[in-house]
Amino acid sequence: MPAPPRLNDALQIYVRAENGGYVLTDDSCTIHDLEASGCGLYTEKRLDLLKMTLNGFGVTLHDEALAVRATAENFPLKKHSLIQAMLAVNDLFYLAKPVVESLFFEDVVAWLDASEIRYTPGVKFTGISGYDHLFNFVIPKSRKQPERIVQAINRPTRETALSFINAWSDTRQTRPPESKAYAMLNDMEQPVSGNVIDAFRNYQISPVPWADRALVVPELAA
Repeated sequence: MPAPPRLNDALQIYVRAENGGYVLTDDSCTIHDLEASGCGLYTEKRLDLLKMTLNGFGVTLHDEALAVRATAENFPLKKHSLIQAMLAVNDLFYLAKPVVESLFFEDVVAWLDASEIRYTPGVKFTGISGYDHLFNFVIPKSRKQPERIVQAINRPTRETALSFINAWSDTRQTRPPESKAYAMLNDMEQPVSGNVIDAFRNYQISPVPWADRALVVPELAA
């Protein structure tokens, strides 16, 4: 499982037995690491986004720790959910305010609204593996276009590309065969690598650098 570079290439989770089951937690490491990097999370908008992201994975927040309850039967699924939540929170809030004034996710929401693109935020689908995957936006099928999955990728790197590719590859076989996936890529700080663009295209995911977002409005708004 790829890890955020600031976490020394490792994700740590902790498990304790409780009430005949288990509690899995990151022991506050995810949020504390982001805060230590200069990215405070507790503005109203960021807290709402944090809660929405965690709810999508069935993960709760207790004293800054990401946590989930599990039984012996669903332990692997719950562990997967916690790990995915840790990666998702890290990616959503990676850039601190001195670097960029607003979160890329918020920019994508504002653009969708301004472009009159109807969508459902924070939709979770179960893949053929049995694991759940949370996608940022789902645009429902219309008479002109099929279902469209849109993911906002704040840091378009090999690791974040593979994370979305793996999630979509696992999920697409459970969705209507004509469904499409789009990766909205933050290129405001630096251009997106050609390798990242090619990786998405190889898996039939449409890469959309933020500078080119106007080009996909017709097919997303239809």
